[in-house]
Amino acid sequence: MPYGYLGQNQPNQTVSNSGVFSITDVAELQSQGKLGGSLELIEEQTFSGVSVVDFTSIQENKYDVHYMQLSNIKHTGGLDTTNFQLYENGVLETASVYQQAYQTGTSGGLFQEGKSTATDDTYWSYNNNGTTQDTKDSESGYVYFYNLGNSSKYSFFTHQMGFTDLGLYRFSFGGAVLPQASLVNGIRIKMHNSFNASGTAKLYGVKQIWVT
Repeated sequence: MPYGYLGQNQPNQTVSNSGVFSITDVAELQSQGKLGGSLELIEEQTFSGVSVVDFTSIQENKYDVHYMQLSNIKHTGGLDTTNFQLYENGVLETASVYQQAYQTGTSGGLFQEGKSTATDDTYWSYNNNGTTQDTKDSESGYVYFYNLGNSSKYSFFTHQMGFTDLGLYRFSFGGAVLPQASLVNGIRIKMHNSFNASGTAKLYGVKQIWVT
């Protein structure tokens, strides 16, 4: 059935319109799991005392876009970073083949950028939050991954996050690419220096837009 347009002149509408949905249409499509952009939880991991967190069942054959939410990430080591690496056909890619670019800033007025055409992991957060001097410091944010399950395309990801460090608010945003046409079927969260990190990571699949 065509889904309707809900507007001022609804009684005079003569042409079916699937561009704007009524509340009833949205509820029905969501109940059927067919509404584009809906998120489906694939896996949630709450971790403590670790240096890496692996997601190895990402349903890459079902989703071409993945969304990861990271909450309350804390480190014990100073000058630490949270990074990402990808699994290609079950093999972790650790060579310096990733490309990345990002921007960071603080409430104190310090702004920095980072970039690389050859790095062995990709940046998400920076600095020494979570040290014993600042036990309330933590990181939260998200990452979008694209084309992971498509062996004929590069794998891209974009990120945005916010955190506190030594009493200052910090932000970071940017992205990266694995410039190799390969099937990616796993994601690793990698702590650069800390071996005792904690937090929660949730991986979702983003449903494609459904067209009748």
